[in-house]
Amino acid sequence: MAKQQIEQDRNWYVIHTYSGYEDAVAKNLKQRIESLGMEDKIFNVIVPKEKKVKIKNGKRKTVEEKIYPGYVLVEMVVTDASWYVVRNTPRVTGFLGAGTTPIPVSKSDMDDLKKRMEVGEPEFTVDFEVGENVKIVDGPFKGFEGKVSEIDTERGKIKVLVNMFGRDTPVELDSLQIQKVG
Repeated sequence: MAKQQIEQDRNWYVIHTYSGYEDAVAKNLKQRIESLGMEDKIFNVIVPKEKKVKIKNGKRKTVEEKIYPGYVLVEMVVTDASWYVVRNTPRVTGFLGAGTTPIPVSKSDMDDLKKRMEVGEPEFTVDFEVGENVKIVDGPFKGFEGKVSEIDTERGKIKVLVNMFGRDTPVELDSLQIQKVG
């Protein structure tokens, strides 16, 4: 009966931290759990992250970004002792909830979050059509407007005809470097 009770009270909770210190808080909290012997009350600590595609120096790069900056998730059974351990971890400002009572994250929200974190390499979708007017928002041709002339979905590259010196000049760009006009 007691085991059943503990399983029911085991939930995920959100703790608020100073922004930029999420990983440090998670590491510190894991050390505190071990040194204070709280493994039977605090089971898991994660900083939710997902992979995103960014353009850096004209090159496509996959980066890991925090899904909720300033927050860390903790799977635990809330008791006075476990609450105290988490709450008094340096750079933790508190639990998400009303007053001092933490509110657990719903199972469906946790499942959605885990799915989001498990996505492997992010796929890029090319949401443009040949003949469409676009504006270049990154790279050496930033600020120019042009017309899509070719789309290479495999590589995520798009050829745009840009009017330079009175003539249409084809420029190959990454799909993340352009946006639709209007």
